[in-house]
Amino acid sequence: MPQCIVIADDLTGANATGVLMAKMNYRTYTVMNEERLNMDGLADCDCVVYPTDSRSIAPELAYNRVFNAASILKSPDAKVYSKRIDSTLRGNLGYETDALLDALGNESAAIIVPCFPSSGRVTVGGYLLVKALPLHRTEVIFDPKNPVHTPLCAEIFQQQSKYPVGSIQLRDLMKGLDFVSQKICSLVEQGMRNIVFDAVTQEDIDLIADAVILSGVAFIAVDPGVFTATITRKLVVPIQTRSSRRVLAAVGSVNAVAARQAELFLASQTVWNVYMETAEFLEGEDRRMAEIGRVVSEILDNCEDYEVCSVIGHGILPEYRVPFEPYASRYNCTFDDLSNLINESVAEIVYRIIAADRGFSGLYTSGGDITVAVCRRMKNVGLRLLSEVLPLAAYGELMGGDYSGLKIVTKGGMVGEADAMVSCVGYLKEKLSI
Repeated sequence: MPQCIVIADDLTGANATGVLMAKMNYRTYTVMNEERLNMDGLADCDCVVYPTDSRSIAPELAYNRVFNAASILKSPDAKVYSKRIDSTLRGNLGYETDALLDALGNESAAIIVPCFPSSGRVTVGGYLLVKALPLHRTEVIFDPKNPVHTPLCAEIFQQQSKYPVGSIQLRDLMKGLDFVSQKICSLVEQGMRNIVFDAVTQEDIDLIADAVILSGVAFIAVDPGVFTATITRKLVVPIQTRSSRRVLAAVGSVNAVAARQAELFLASQTVWNVYMETAEFLEGEDRRMAEIGRVVSEILDNCEDYEVCSVIGHGILPEYRVPFEPYASRYNCTFDDLSNLINESVAEIVYRIIAADRGFSGLYTSGGDITVAVCRRMKNVGLRLLSEVLPLAAYGELMGGDYSGLKIVTKGGMVGEADAMVSCVGYLKEKLSI
């Protein structure tokens, strides 16, 4: 049964949120006729999205539509309930949020995150800015059906909702996870059923999601879709994973470009990631092999429920970067020797994982040295190039050796924008699905 239930006020918004879920490998259905809705027909989906077509109708009717839909869709299996709202705050936001809260009847708090960074929608000091303009100074004020005259999200909810409204702003987020979690609990204890959050980046949205989970409060997500997708990724494992099309991503690069790409990759989809303790590869053969074994075991023990797994060198984070000087002095070797040993260790991890689980049919490698080391360990003749994913990132298949025909996307460690790793792994998954 669905573990994520999204009720949207229009079909376009419903599908927009559904697409975010589908990109994270959740099987997502949009359903549009509650009279013919049979929950048994949704048994194989992870997320159900229901549009109520209620943005421009009378508040009382909008409340009833959402309440009725939620009453039909609610399930003991659901981990995330979401009220999808317009990214420019149009419509019956407060009334519909009340309806979902009332239908659930469990004293949930509405976690309101009206932020969509990739579309230029951010909230600062309670103000919704659209590409740096306050909302009421954009074309939304001229909307013939749903003009919005204030950029303050909390003000709209105060006007429309029967429940008290609290807020958590950027100055609160700056104080970290524990503080935000405690403030959520405090506001809920004060009776705030609506909590409006500032958010500017995906990192802010991740922090809010982590804080909500840590707080343990019952909640519904109220947002244009990004927060719903983020907290679902943290709480819901897809019902079905396509094990025969599993992808393994290996990142050994240690630079700011690769770090940004890995950060967005891990934040954007459901991934089982294991950080490799890179320094262990340089602390003697026994510790090197122990670390290789640990990483391989953690992947194999947990990969069954994931379509994408990744191994990333801890050194990608500046605070864990390994200084080569002490090791070069200790072993009387060059920096290249140490780098090669790390690359060979990553290659050994990749080899052991793919050898142990043939469900991995696609490989992503970041960094030319890592790719070379992997091909050597797998005794490949080379790569058969098939297409370009993006500049300096190629798609192909391994030639010869132990795993000839294994599909691979390889990219330079310093190549691409922040979304390059997301794009490369997504491209590989698409090719594997053909």
